Amino acid sequence: MSESADERPLARSVIARHRFGRLFALGDRSAPSSWTPALVLSEGDPELPLSLAPFCASRDTEGIPASMSMKVRGDLCLPFGGAETWQAEEGLILPPSLIESDGGKGSAGAQLLPISWQALHHDAALLDDSLEPSVIALLDAPQLAERPGLLIKALDAIRTRFTSSLIWTPGIGGPDNCALLTWMGVDLFDLNRSRQAAAHGVLLSGDGPREVEETADESSDMDAQIAAWSRALAATRAAIRNGTLRELVERQALSSPRSVERLRRHDAMLSEAAAQNAGRAGLASVVPEGRRLRAHAYTSRNDPLISEWRRRVAEIHTPPEHQSKVLVLLPCSAQKPYRLSQSHRRFQRAISTRGVHEVMVTAPLGLVPRELEDIWPAAHYDIPVTGEWDVDELRVIQEMTERYATRNGFQRIINHSGLELKAGTIEVIDTRTGESAGSQSAIDRLEAAVRTAAEEFKLPNPKESLHRLHKLKALSRFQHGTDAWLKETKISGRPPIFRINRHGNQIALWNPRSGRFSFSKACLPALAESKALPRVDLTPETVWRGDIFSTNLSRADDDIRAGDELLVYQNGELVGSARAQAAGWEFPNGPGRLAKAQHRL
Repeated sequence: MSESADERPLARSVIARHRFGRLFALGDRSAPSSWTPALVLSEGDPELPLSLAPFCASRDTEGIPASMSMKVRGDLCLPFGGAETWQAEEGLILPPSLIESDGGKGSAGAQLLPISWQALHHDAALLDDSLEPSVIALLDAPQLAERPGLLIKALDAIRTRFTSSLIWTPGIGGPDNCALLTWMGVDLFDLNRSRQAAAHGVLLSGDGPREVEETADESSDMDAQIAAWSRALAATRAAIRNGTLRELVERQALSSPRSVERLRRHDAMLSEAAAQNAGRAGLASVVPEGRRLRAHAYTSRNDPLISEWRRRVAEIHTPPEHQSKVLVLLPCSAQKPYRLSQSHRRFQRAISTRGVHEVMVTAPLGLVPRELEDIWPAAHYDIPVTGEWDVDELRVIQEMTERYATRNGFQRIINHSGLELKAGTIEVIDTRTGESAGSQSAIDRLEAAVRTAAEEFKLPNPKESLHRLHKLKALSRFQHGTDAWLKETKISGRPPIFRINRHGNQIALWNPRSGRFSFSKACLPALAESKALPRVDLTPETVWRGDIFSTNLSRADDDIRAGDELLVYQNGELVGSARAQAAGWEFPNGPGRLAKAQHRL
C-alpha cells in the first residue's frame, strides 16, 4: 500500500516492565500524553481522555478483503506535528480450524498490521526484519479464545517476534481480564464486551459480569462500564510499575474458569521455555530492593519463576566443596534471610562445624540452600503459614530432596525439618521426633547428630574466610554458571558485606541487600575469559556514551535475565559492562532502555 509507506511511527518508550507486561509512555518522552495498557475506541464509543484511549479504529467491509484504519488521537507520532491515521488491509482470514489451508491473500499495513492465526503459519512476509509496525491487531482473537491454548500460542509468537509493537486483541478484553491479557503481552483493549454488557443490563466489572445491585444505586450504562475500565487500567498500570502484576493476575483469573485455564496454560508454556532459556520466559535474576514474591494463592505454585527455582536447585546446584558429605535439613522462617531469624540463630549455635551443608525446607520453593538465601526469590517470598503441609507441597519437597541429595552424593541427611523425608539409600536421622524445631531437646539432638557426623565422616572445618569463599563460589555457579572468575581470590570485610580481592586488588563486592555480585572494572576481563556473563554487541559505528538501546545494539545473547550483568563488546573487543533492564526476549530490538551502562574500559 503506497500510502502506508509515509505513515509516521508511534513514539513509545517502556517506563516499567514485569515479564511480558510493559508500561509504555506514548508521545514525547519528557512529557508523555498517554500510556498503555490502554483502550482503542470505535465509532459510537463515548469520548474518553487521551491518557486512557490513545487510538480510535474503524473497519470498512465493503471491499474484499476488508480494510481498517486507526487514528492516533494525539500528537504521539514521530516526527511530532499532529495526529496521524494508519491504513491496513485485513487479508482473507480463514477459521483457526482450517490452519492447513492458505487463504492466499495476506494482510498489509505499515504502522497498523492485522494478523491472524493463519497468517502466523503461512505469511512469510512476517519474517521480514524490516517489518516494525507500531500496532498489531490479532483479528481472530475471539475465535482463538474459544479454542484451548491457541490464543496463548498466538500472543507468544507475536510478542517475541514483534518486541516493540503494541498488541491489540479486538473483542476479548474487559476489566475482568485486563491484567491477565497484559501478563500475556497484550497492550490495547476495546469496549466491545462492555457495550454488549450494557445492552443486556449487566455490569462488566473487574470481577466479571454481574447483575447490577439496585440497593447500591448501581447502573449498567456506559458511564459505569467505563468507570470499571478506568479502575482496571489504573490497577494494571500500577501493578506493572511496582512489580505486583502476577498477584493481580492471580486474583483476577478467579473471575472465570476460562481465565484460570489460560493462566495455567501460559504458566506451563513458559515453565517449559524457562528450562531452556530463562530470558525467553521473561524471568529476572535480581529485582529492585523491596520487591516481594507473594505466593498467597494455589496458582502461585505454577509461576515459572518458582518452577525454574525448583528445577535449578534439584538438577543443577552444587554445594560448597567442603560440604559434600552431610546434608542438614532445617525448617524455614518467616523472616528473610533465614539466618536473621531467632530460630536460625539457635540452629547456628547447635551446628558446630562448617563442614555440613544446610538447606531450608520451605514452600513454595521447596529447598533453599544456605548459600542461596540472599538472592531472588529466596530472600523475597511471602507465603501464608498454617503449620500444615498439603500433599502437593510434600511431594515437591520429597522429590527435590531425593534428587538433590543423591545427585550431589551426600552420605547422611540430618533431618530437622519435621517432615518425613527419604533419599534412596542415604541414611536419614530425624532430630525432631515429633517435637518443635526450637524445643531444647530437639536442638540437643541436632547438636549431637552434627557432632557425631563430623567425627564419623572427618568433616573439614575450614577457617571462616575460606568457608565464605567456597559459599560464594557455589553462589556464583548458581547465578553465573561458573566460579572460574573467583580463582586465586580472597574474602575480606565484615558480614554480611564481603570484598573479593585478587592479589591485593578488589575485583568484586558481595552485598546481600542487592542479592548480586558488584563487579569492578578490573574484573571484566576475567569474567569474559570464564564466560560468566551474557554478552551484547554494539553496532560498529556506535560511539558509546549512554545506556544501551536497540539503536546502538547489533546482537545479544538470548538467555539474558532482567537484572543480569552484561559484558559489552564492540568490533570483537570488550569495551565495558551494563546491567540488563529487560529480559532476553526483548533483545536486541525491544523498545526503551534495554540495559544501563555500568563500566567502560
